Amino acid sequence: MSYTQEVLEVVRKRNANEPEFLQAVSEVFESIEPVIARQKKYRDAKILERIVEPERMVVFRVPWQDDQGNFQVNRGFRIQMNSAIGPYKGGLRFHPTVCASILKFLAFEQVFKNSLTTLPMGGGKGGSDFDPKGKSDNEVMRFCQSFMTELFRHVGPDTDVPAGDIGVGGREVGYLFGQYKRLANEFTGVLTGKGLNWGGSLIRPEATGYGCVYFAQEMLATRNDGIQGKVCTVSGSGNAAQYTAEKLIQLGAKVVTMSDSNGFIHDADGLDQEKLEWIKDLKNRRRGRIREYAEKFKATYHEGKRPWGIPCDCAFPCATQNEINGEDAKKLLQNGCILVSEAANMPSDPDAIHQFVAKKILYGPGKAANAGGVATSGLEMCQNSMRLPWTREEVDKRLHHIMVTIHKNAYNTAAEYGQPGNLVVGANIAGFVKVADAMLDQGLV
Repeated sequence: MSYTQEVLEVVRKRNANEPEFLQAVSEVFESIEPVIARQKKYRDAKILERIVEPERMVVFRVPWQDDQGNFQVNRGFRIQMNSAIGPYKGGLRFHPTVCASILKFLAFEQVFKNSLTTLPMGGGKGGSDFDPKGKSDNEVMRFCQSFMTELFRHVGPDTDVPAGDIGVGGREVGYLFGQYKRLANEFTGVLTGKGLNWGGSLIRPEATGYGCVYFAQEMLATRNDGIQGKVCTVSGSGNAAQYTAEKLIQLGAKVVTMSDSNGFIHDADGLDQEKLEWIKDLKNRRRGRIREYAEKFKATYHEGKRPWGIPCDCAFPCATQNEINGEDAKKLLQNGCILVSEAANMPSDPDAIHQFVAKKILYGPGKAANAGGVATSGLEMCQNSMRLPWTREEVDKRLHHIMVTIHKNAYNTAAEYGQPGNLVVGANIAGFVKVADAMLDQGLV
């Protein structure tokens, strides 16, 4: 049994009830085995044993009062995974499924994703099992204030800088920041995803989706191909999905699906900017369901299904973890899909990933393809530190450059380790080496 497998066995015993975390660790360990075998220094310093353990886990209760005057209690989390290359950085997720396993997997992935951005950011993640859906603005505000009342002592611009994630948009970030400012008595860049008129960055809402498409362009360029004219399936209808679709439309691709947790719509004519703006209003303001699109624009609605059976050239999973399983991957490949670029975190399960890699399609794993979001959060941190806003063009230019650099790094690293074109291996090794070397430089931390 190799050193990597030995450590993985220990991780499985210690975290037996955390399937998402185990899946993320297994995927990374499988990829980095060549570098671990080549570099004795990582084995001697027990880097793997250290990198899988969070530096700190904070779990706390969040009491709040609903509009009827009833007391409610949720559970809050912050996983501070690794700060070897900078302050902890990663989103807050408010969703009923939030638990330690999901947040640990997200924090673990975040460490390597942030490493790939070239920016000095460590990895963390947090959130609560609170569900903002169906709640009034006042209920969301009271929850966020209670949540931040505990969290504020664990975060700071040079310690831990949270952002948004599923269930945490501009409204929630505003309420969280307001409470931090009140408690800490300071106006600092402790949260990213802020409003543009009080420290936010242009392009931040668009960054995850735009970056995912920029990454897809780079993958296609390695085969002398481009995105124009490609039929694309997109899952989800939240922030990442909306701006993935928007950039695809701008570049001349044909987006034919979007979805939510109830099902997906198939618009054979393709979405245009007007239709997409309608979806943005439906989801961001009216908080409606995607089936309403089918009624409005005479599209087909598929209840309780995912869009991966629709023939496409390129697939962009933008919803949640493990939304593409082995059967979904088989359908995509049978229908001629040549590219998968992940705007969501770990949306493909291990069976699906193995099929994509085996068939040698262009596959951009989430920690590389969706790093544009956290990269632009890093750019927001830079602007906050300087007290200077950058123009939309400047931020977009920097985002594009970062995504090109991430692809180049992953592509070259894959070739260096004898697996040309395998961006799973390339991204994992490139992200790991930077963090591991920083840990070695800093001694026993």
